[in-house]
Amino acid sequence: MKFPKTHTLKEIANIIGCQYIGADDFAVHGMNEIHVVNPGDIVFVDHPKYYDKALQSAATIVLINKEVDCPEGKALLISDDPFRDFNTLTKHFRPFIAANVSVSASADVGEGTVIQPNCFIGNNVTIGTNCLLHANVIVYDNTVIGDNVIIHSGTILGADAFYYKKRPEGFDQLLSGGRVVIEDNVGIGALCTIDKGVTGDTTIGAGTKIDNQVHVGHDTVIGKKCLIASQTGIAGCVIIEDEVTLWGQVGTTSGITIGAKAVVLGQTGVTKSIEGGKSYFGTPVEESREKLKQLANVKRIPDILNKLK
Repeated sequence: MKFPKTHTLKEIANIIGCQYIGADDFAVHGMNEIHVVNPGDIVFVDHPKYYDKALQSAATIVLINKEVDCPEGKALLISDDPFRDFNTLTKHFRPFIAANVSVSASADVGEGTVIQPNCFIGNNVTIGTNCLLHANVIVYDNTVIGDNVIIHSGTILGADAFYYKKRPEGFDQLLSGGRVVIEDNVGIGALCTIDKGVTGDTTIGAGTKIDNQVHVGHDTVIGKKCLIASQTGIAGCVIIEDEVTLWGQVGTTSGITIGAKAVVLGQTGVTKSIEGGKSYFGTPVEESREKLKQLANVKRIPDILNKLK
């Protein structure tokens, strides 16, 4: 998430009320999670296991809960609770703005686009030309939809990420300040949910078609011309490359990559990254030919045991 303008390190420290290491005028351009950071971004870290990863990342400002040696060319924000203060920055730069109309006055809707009754279009939404949003589609703030997109009833674009920190009193939510971006010629079925990024974009590539009742987690990037069948659940921060097919009730873990033109058969649990151009099945996931051979051999076990008697 980029800020509307460049801020100084001192200004950011004043917003969250913390100490800092670095020049007062050190430039801060935005804030992001570690997998999408760029120079000028703030990244937060609150566990020693991940200190080095954060300090050595592309981010040049590290919000951290311990005073450590500051890498050259970077700055530190020293906080007793980086998770809380990252949320404070999200609230400051991407505050929730309540709606009082069904289609926000700040929404930009292209020529030829049809929005059926009972849809909600939030603040700063952009919708391209010749789209069709069927009744009861919900489009949260800052979502971007391209041209020739069809979205069926009951689908929700832009709900919060499922991202929590466990505390003694319960679960503390990491606030979502990212977006959903739907590229041109995408089709989305009924009752789908596509969560926005925590700070970046959840993206559906051009020409991809999604069946009914599919969930796409935060910050996931789906490539071009993919097919995703009903009741598939895709976790956060997944990369699905171009022309992948996921059949019904596929589930994935987070942070993995599914290679281009892979085919994942129904009810498979994708527990790790998989190469493109192959067919997969089962939980844990394996190439489908090998998995089906294993299942065939399992059926032979009673006959084998009977022969050994």
